[in-house]
Amino acid sequence: MKKVFLSCVLLVGAISLNAKNMQTLVVTTTPQMSCQNCENKIKGNLRFEKGIHKIETDLKNQTVTVTYDADKTDEDKITEAFGKLNYKVTKAGIQTEEKACCGKCGEEKSEKSCCKGESSEKCKKTEECKK
Repeated sequence: MKKVFLSCVLLVGAISLNAKNMQTLVVTTTPQMSCQNCENKIKGNLRFEKGIHKIETDLKNQTVTVTYDADKTDEDKITEAFGKLNYKVTKAGIQTEEKACCGKCGEEKSEKSCCKGESSEKCKKTEECKK
């Protein structure tokens, strides 16, 4: 029983030592990504940068989401990496369900907006967008 307990304690200690300071950066690129080749160029080259763990591209929203270990790299180094690929980047606002009714029209919602089920002129416009 003591061996099992000691093993568990050592395992928890090892896991805590390997904990990483993961951060997420969402950017838009200039020039914009226009095709699968653009996405592949970004993913294929950024993956070699130190500390980058995950790269997701979204052609529809024109965003690149980079998950990285903040202990090994930072936003400036990631921006420089994009520069090597001839892309300029600007930090994008993360759009979540709480920030917009519709991804197409971007109508923002508030506590008393159409997104909470209340009817309004704004809600009608947003419903048209969702179709």
